[in-house]
Amino acid sequence: MTTFLRDTATVFTREFTPSLRNPTTLVFEMLQPLLFLFLFGSLLKGATDTSWQWFVPGILVMMCLTGPMGSGYNLLTEAIGGSLERLMVSPLNRTAMLVGRTLKEMAVLFLQAVLIILLALPLGFELHLAGVILGLALLIVLGVGLGSLSFVLALKSAPDGTMFYLVTQWALFPLLLLSGVLLPVDSGPAWLRIVGYVNPVKYLVDAQRSLFSGQLGDISVLYGAAAAGLVALIGLYAGTRAMRKGI
Repeated sequence: MTTFLRDTATVFTREFTPSLRNPTTLVFEMLQPLLFLFLFGSLLKGATDTSWQWFVPGILVMMCLTGPMGSGYNLLTEAIGGSLERLMVSPLNRTAMLVGRTLKEMAVLFLQAVLIILLALPLGFELHLAGVILGLALLIVLGVGLGSLSFVLALKSAPDGTMFYLVTQWALFPLLLLSGVLLPVDSGPAWLRIVGYVNPVKYLVDAQRSLFSGQLGDISVLYGAAAAGLVALIGLYAGTRAMRKGI
């Protein structure tokens, strides 16, 4: 266990240090969520009775999808450039390599989520601290699973990376639109609602909105936790196998 924790910390430091040295990338990654928060959120609130308690959790889930799903890009570039092959011959634990990379993505996601919440407070967002903490924990669990699956896809896509770009782009928007992140799925036609019910992200969105409204005992929280846990287990299992096999 000591070796595993040490290897995880080593990989995390290796991945996170470049972000600290060049924070410009983090700033650019925040532009889209901020535009949705200040522009789309204001327009939506002006056109409907939707509150910030409904909209802010949706923005955070959107960040949890776009960030971890694209996290395999760095792994793909390392695979194409050959640095990953050299890393694979090191004595680092393969599971630690996966967990360390995933924790880096989760640390970035956590910092961005805290910033979004702080900026939403002057707009009328009400802070329910216990619900926010639990909500962020669920986002991290889901992000771990999605990030791990992204790493699997990156390894399978090497060396050209075509499959990685196609799958991530084609999967991202259906997951977003059918989860009710921006607009409620319940107001759509019957076939759209049925498709939405098989989308695990929808249950997480519902859970986030309940938690951020202070409704910790709502049944949607249980469903969201189960969906996030399932995605994390599948992602970690598949990611660990892929990292052990290598390219």
